[in-house]
Amino acid sequence: MRNLFRVMGLWGAVVLLSACETDKDKPQIERPVDSLYGTAFAMLQEKKYEDSADEFLELERQHPYSPWAAKAQLMAAYALYKDQRFDRAIGVLDNFILLHPYHEQVSYAYYLRALCYYDDIPGVAKDPKVAEMALSALEELLNRFPDSKYNRDAQFKRDYVAGHLAGHAMSIGRFYEKQQNYLAAFLRFQSVVRVHPRSVQIPEALHRLVECSLALGLRDEAKRAGSVLGHSYPESSWYSETYRLLGDTPAGGEKPLKKH
Repeated sequence: MRNLFRVMGLWGAVVLLSACETDKDKPQIERPVDSLYGTAFAMLQEKKYEDSADEFLELERQHPYSPWAAKAQLMAAYALYKDQRFDRAIGVLDNFILLHPYHEQVSYAYYLRALCYYDDIPGVAKDPKVAEMALSALEELLNRFPDSKYNRDAQFKRDYVAGHLAGHAMSIGRFYEKQQNYLAAFLRFQSVVRVHPRSVQIPEALHRLVECSLALGLRDEAKRAGSVLGHSYPESSWYSETYRLLGDTPAGGEKPLKKH
């Protein structure tokens, strides 16, 4: 009887271990490239993006030296991008760029990487870190591949992101100015003019520089900012406000402020 109980105990342990076994513990069966790719692509069309990405990456894992492997990596990154799993997509793209720096579609990898950052940009009042990374990724694409077919869209997005960052800096500058912390506000507005010179925020930034400079007793600095505003944006409503503050007395030798 004791032996019977011992056998039953061993059998129960075997059953328990078998129940705990998961699919991940089982050996992976190697599948043909065309089967993996076809399944992954079908999942992509069905908008099963995460499953599709996993299947494309399984192809790359099982057949790393296949001509399909690099394409599968890009497709996996695209599926993850569509699923808004931006961090994971960027990781796949970084790996692709590292392994295939001269691949014929490497410019697309840089473009898709920039899109991941771009589409993940939060509101203007939030932390601008993601926007800064998007701007860096877009500029890297434009610098590395000046003739890329993605450049027109990248340039548009770069200018938009620059405007986003300028808007963030302007909101902080306005807050400082409202609190009468004129030096901190001056530095914020100055950074907008220097770092984002193509931004639509520039006319207001120049006018705010005039306001802060006058508040700090820096009239010559105020005149210089006013002259730049009058020369570059004479039709701006912000110029009218600047004229009201400064009149027609520009910095020495410069063009007088034009009154509307």
